[in-house]
Amino acid sequence: MGYVSELRKHIGHMPIMHPCASIIVENEAGQILLQKRADNGTWCYCGGAIELFESAEDAARRELLEETGLTALELELFGVFSGEELHYTYPNGDEVSTIDIVYICRKWTGTLRCQEEEVTELRFYDIQNLPGDICLPTVMPLKKYLEYREKAALSTGKKY
Repeated sequence: MGYVSELRKHIGHMPIMHPCASIIVENEAGQILLQKRADNGTWCYCGGAIELFESAEDAARRELLEETGLTALELELFGVFSGEELHYTYPNGDEVSTIDIVYICRKWTGTLRCQEEEVTELRFYDIQNLPGDICLPTVMPLKKYLEYREKAALSTGKKY
């Protein structure tokens, strides 16, 4: 059982700081991988809680493998996101103030497979055509990612 689950036994649903590590996976076509959450049916990038004494990078790699079947070969730190926009209440009532350490992964290996308990669908999306039902804590980091991609396209002349 994970650290957050153990903590919840003592504090119930009250708000906690929730350090997470996540990965925005890009394919060769410049699309990003999103997963449909089993708990609320919204879309998000891969990621989850950092376990006690686990490094953020190790947590991101673990979550990617668990949720998608993919192994990250290289990670690039994209950013650390926190604040009111990452406040979230899970369907079971657990409330968190997320601190999300987000990586970009362009080199990976493996075959896509959903983690049945948490993920109902995995799909690569063009960044101009993301689904409308994005999970709230990933909205702001994805917006920053889209801005990053737009700036990269302007500076390189490459269209995404």
